[in-house]
Amino acid sequence: MSLFQGMDTSASALTANRLRLDTIAANIANANTTRATFVNGAWQPYKRKMVELSPVNGQSFDNLLQAAIGTVTGQTEQGVRVTAIREDNTPFKRMYDPTHPDADAEGYVLLPNVDVMKEMVDMISASRSYEANVTVLNAAKSMMMKALEIK
Repeated sequence: MSLFQGMDTSASALTANRLRLDTIAANIANANTTRATFVNGAWQPYKRKMVELSPVNGQSFDNLLQAAIGTVTGQTEQGVRVTAIREDNTPFKRMYDPTHPDADAEGYVLLPNVDVMKEMVDMISASRSYEANVTVLNAAKSMMMKALEIK
């Protein structure tokens, strides 16, 4: 096992969670944007974006665990990576507001499919994951510093 393997794994998670937080912030910022994209001659509301993550080497948790305890030989790169940023295809919300400039002939306005409460829950999850990986990095750094003090 490499000396820096744990740090590399945590660093990949920090990068992924930072992108998750940026995407969540964009979703919250555009929660009321009714004119995000121009499609077929009409404006469409903002569509919620979601970050999709996967293991760097594509292996399952069981394979990684077996490699870590030594029953499977061979070094494998570990960590997480962003595979895609996908748009949520849930239907847009409809709100009755005939005075809105984007209202249709019946007086309904299409609003983004962003649920701010769901985004806040995702933000807390990403933030806690980020904090946990910072803690792992600090612990690894502390252990390395203590190892340097051994006489």
